[in-house]
Amino acid sequence: MLLDVCVVGEINPDLILYGVPEQLKPEEESLIDGFRLTLGSSSAIFAHNLAVLGTRVGMVSKIGADSLGKMAFDWLADAGVDLTRVRVASSGPATGLSVILAQPAHRFILTSPGTMFEFSYADLDLDYIFSSRHLHLSSYFLHRALRPRIADLFREAKAKGLSTSLDTNDDPEGKWESDLLDVLPFVDIFFPNEREVKKIAGIEDLQQAIERLAQLCQLVVVKLGVRGAVARKGSEEWRRPGMRVASVDPVGAGDSFDAGFIHRFLQGGSPQECLEYADVAGAFSTTCEGGTEAFKDRSRVAAFFREHIA
Repeated sequence: MLLDVCVVGEINPDLILYGVPEQLKPEEESLIDGFRLTLGSSSAIFAHNLAVLGTRVGMVSKIGADSLGKMAFDWLADAGVDLTRVRVASSGPATGLSVILAQPAHRFILTSPGTMFEFSYADLDLDYIFSSRHLHLSSYFLHRALRPRIADLFREAKAKGLSTSLDTNDDPEGKWESDLLDVLPFVDIFFPNEREVKKIAGIEDLQQAIERLAQLCQLVVVKLGVRGAVARKGSEEWRRPGMRVASVDPVGAGDSFDAGFIHRFLQGGSPQECLEYADVAGAFSTTCEGGTEAFKDRSRVAAFFREHIA
């Protein structure tokens, strides 16, 4: 399979709980409105939705030899993602799981990393990765074993002629350590959200934080939720207001945004065109529960994009 994009990252399901009470009391049973067990993890959601959009995607990852890993694997395979370089660990931790407690104004995310913490540089098939046009990595701070070599991976990808993108996602330890800054010079498209760009830059002013990181990588694309997104390259800037839809669930919207951006980028789209396509992808993701459920109906995907892309 000739790849457009190789995704290096984690694969695990999300268990999303809806209607969680604002206050949980010890030892008392609480009722919720419902739940959804679906494909989770930033890397896997990105890969799934990008493949549905029509980009040829492969993943390099590690899962456990368990039912959660099998379910996540099958969901990705159904989307058309090439999984021939996904390793199944014969021992050690099981596949990870994120439990998301969804509430009207916010959500709590609890993650058991599982094999994500064990996934290392030794697990990478570099020939396979560098046979693609583009390298993407998500969840930078959660890749405990891989993280010391991520700069090497991106440096070599650029030397091989690949374009690259990175979405760090959150740092659960809250340290936002500076080793990330060694990777950014080899990143063509950096995808933080508003909170992350401020933490990484160490600057509370949004515009100053964007300008700071734009000095370190080619293009900074900051996701602003319902306020849309902004892209910055050097002194040039592009903006896109948020698209309004009947939102059901914001889980995975940022990863879907990334997928839309990269899909259009690889087609030769301008930064403004990529922003517009990404915004539609992110908004569409929120119309169903979970990060990939909206993208499982390909006819609905096609109809939505025809309606909202000029």
